[in-house]
Amino acid sequence: MICAMSTVQIRDVRPETAAILKRRAALQGLSLSEYLRGELDRIAARPSRDEVLARISARSAPVLTDPVEELERARAERIGG
Repeated sequence: MICAMSTVQIRDVRPETAAILKRRAALQGLSLSEYLRGELDRIAARPSRDEVLARISARSAPVLTDPVEELERARAERIGG
């Protein structure tokens, strides 16, 4: 399977930010492109805040029980009645 790669260009990166990223890449023995590709993959693999909230809201509401009723039911089961 042939997979076409996309090109991403980011403009107006602050010089301090670029220097930090270049230093981090060098410490790992990577080119800046390799380092940033890995970071982008890591970011993309994590769900966004909105995605997490959507998953949570899609869940059904938990069934809440009365703790006193649960204790009484458990006691009744232990006693056998």
